[in-house]
Amino acid sequence: MKHFTCLLLLLLILITSFSSAYSTIVSHDDRAITIDGQRRILISGSIHYPRSTADMWPNLISKAKDGGLDAIETYVFWNVHEPVRRQYDFSGNLDLVRFIKTIQDKGLYSVLRIGPYVCAEWNYGGFPVWLHNMPNMEFRTVNSGFMNEMQNFTTKIVEMMKKEKLFASQGGPIILAQIENEYGNVISSYGAEGKAYVDWCANMANSLDIGVPWLMCQQPNAPQPMIETCNGFYCDQYKQTNPTSPKIWTENWTGWFKNWGGRHPYRTAEDLAYSVARFFQTGGTFQNYYMYHGGTNFGRVAGGPYITTSYDYHAPLDEYGNVNQPKWGHLKELHTLLKSMEKPLTYGNISTVDLGNSVTATVYSTNEGSSCFIGNVNATANALVNFQGNDYSVPAWSVSVLPDCKKEAYNTAKVNTQTSIMTEVPSKPEKLEWTWRPEFARKTILKGSGDLIAKGLVDQKDITNDASDYLWYMTRVHLDKKDPIWSRNMSLQIHSNAHVLHAYVNGRYVGHKIVQDEKFNYIFEKKVNLLHGTNHISLLSVSVGLQNYGPFFGSGPTGINGPVKLVGYKGEETIEKDLSEHQWNYKIGLNGFDQKLFTTNSVGHHHLKWSPEKLPANPMLTWYKANFKAPLGKDPVIVDFNGLGKGEAWINGQSIGRYWPSFNSSDDGCSDECDYRGEYGSGKCAFMCGKPTQRWYHVPRGFLNESGYNTITLFEEMGGNPSMVNFKTVVTGTVCARTYEHNKLELTCNNRPISAVKFASFGNPSGHCGSFAVGTCEGAMDATKVVAKECVGKVNCTMNVTSHKFGSTLECGDSPKRLFVELEC
Repeated sequence: MKHFTCLLLLLLILITSFSSAYSTIVSHDDRAITIDGQRRILISGSIHYPRSTADMWPNLISKAKDGGLDAIETYVFWNVHEPVRRQYDFSGNLDLVRFIKTIQDKGLYSVLRIGPYVCAEWNYGGFPVWLHNMPNMEFRTVNSGFMNEMQNFTTKIVEMMKKEKLFASQGGPIILAQIENEYGNVISSYGAEGKAYVDWCANMANSLDIGVPWLMCQQPNAPQPMIETCNGFYCDQYKQTNPTSPKIWTENWTGWFKNWGGRHPYRTAEDLAYSVARFFQTGGTFQNYYMYHGGTNFGRVAGGPYITTSYDYHAPLDEYGNVNQPKWGHLKELHTLLKSMEKPLTYGNISTVDLGNSVTATVYSTNEGSSCFIGNVNATANALVNFQGNDYSVPAWSVSVLPDCKKEAYNTAKVNTQTSIMTEVPSKPEKLEWTWRPEFARKTILKGSGDLIAKGLVDQKDITNDASDYLWYMTRVHLDKKDPIWSRNMSLQIHSNAHVLHAYVNGRYVGHKIVQDEKFNYIFEKKVNLLHGTNHISLLSVSVGLQNYGPFFGSGPTGINGPVKLVGYKGEETIEKDLSEHQWNYKIGLNGFDQKLFTTNSVGHHHLKWSPEKLPANPMLTWYKANFKAPLGKDPVIVDFNGLGKGEAWINGQSIGRYWPSFNSSDDGCSDECDYRGEYGSGKCAFMCGKPTQRWYHVPRGFLNESGYNTITLFEEMGGNPSMVNFKTVVTGTVCARTYEHNKLELTCNNRPISAVKFASFGNPSGHCGSFAVGTCEGAMDATKVVAKECVGKVNCTMNVTSHKFGSTLECGDSPKRLFVELEC
């Protein structure tokens, strides 16, 4: 027995030793995050698991790793994981554990931003609406109900991670976690209770004992040991309020999100790289791209109001998972250099030299060597400076990186990576055969038949619990000839917060209101024909994403909050009849949703008949359905909704999100030219003015049956025509490059052969992709023939951009020489 006990003890010691040998110690000091005692330069990127599909995750994470990332960051989305209180969903693309394990399998770290408030342009900021409907509820402050629910969900996520040994302290990939999110932006609105709430968050998080540091982003003076961090387009000027915390950037906004009716945002590769290099020049050691892959707001998860289904964000990986060039490649080159400078950047002594006219040089020196940056923050003037006996030309609004403090290895304004122009290739057959059926809302519209009755008007989310975008408000009013309001000129007047409002009186469509100016508090008034006797008023309130940001955002009004009035005009006299306190009937959602017309098995119900006859002329509230075969190959699939109005779409029963191609962006504020110099804002360099905010919608390959037929189902709210709807694949159509001499140029059509060289010139060519022109000097060799020999017929090619390769260029003198190339894929 004694011998057995000794063996058991020895086995226990071996197991403990084995476990500790594979754990990772993560901590921090005032310079950096340390991993197993070593300070690290860490580059991270945000990929939100519900905004892609599980089959996309390995490819996305591999491309992130290839792009030079060390870690993947994600929020955790409370409302999709706990849609009903204490009922949880971690299936499909909500499988958080699988996502974290995929990150681990690819050899990367993870940053888990639990929140559970996330903002993220996500519906209701990630909060479940049932939380709002609990008694005496108030979000993000000292409120026992809220804190209990927040702690319950946070604890559940932590315990899930612990069970699977996913924290670095257990040998897993999670090196950092986050509690709350950007609370410092709103804390002043909550007074003393805001400070008390932040302290409670910190204590609650610490009590969970996860073995890795906790972050609080945008939270100056965060309670210890929380690490405060910065979010924004630039964080080089950010100064930590706690001198023991490293300089961390949790959100470098790689672009911006889109709103319905908004212009398409665009942030240049030059400016994004500049922001990163400036951050590391000024002492930063951990930087995260928000987003690295934006993805798609499937279903109804888009927040807002009015956040589009596409969450592309102009990120280094586009919505479909393609590499977004030149942004991806230009950043990859920077990441490689920063990693090569890790020791001086994290351990070196720092000194700064003012070179005048907004140009500074920063030296990181150790006994083994030094690394330097020369930054020019002047937004208009290029600089020629002498530093440590050498001359350097530093363009305006750029940073030069000198790993050895001698030779410029990289400048943020000098993009040597290819630019990929994506194109849409139609699928065959291009024309779909549609069947259709009406929503059958006549009973609702004419008779006011609903799910529940209440006296007075009720906020939309209080009734729907966000189970649907749609809520019918229905009442009736009796009028006779003697009624004081009666006249030949009467109107229906509605004070509304509905994002979209449709009004019916006695079964007739009166009109609608679409908010186009972000003024979601408005008065809708239309002339109506009323009857002597009973009149039925039916109002359809539509939400397009619940508010996700701001102090007290959870209590913002939705739906029709009134008053609702009938107004009689008799000459100069106006008489009103207020219907707000009448008895109102409410119906949540629409009949087709209740009957699940979007699912593939709904066709089995004999009473749900679809008409194959000629499509009606743009009717509202109509369902459409068609079968199609999946496009061949592995290229991303999109569906073109040109011609439709507004609604929601499903592929084989899975929602690909809301659509609204009839909503065009503003005609103003776009420019054909984009100057990367100067501070970026969400309106700078915008494009696609006067065009549909979103015309193409992502259809993940994981939603499709590769063999046999697939079904697309549409619910058309506004009256669009589906006859032009068709499926396409997204491929690289054109590749361009403007590479400086003495650099290696890599060109690829992404799994498609390079078919032709449309332009090539080495010297001082000019212009943009699609309009290149030969300059005043060229290399002696025919650049088109050189490039064609290296590239045509190949999937990718590489060449050194040198005078040896393309011939001497004596006419160019000492000016920098470049190779301009345009290839056809």
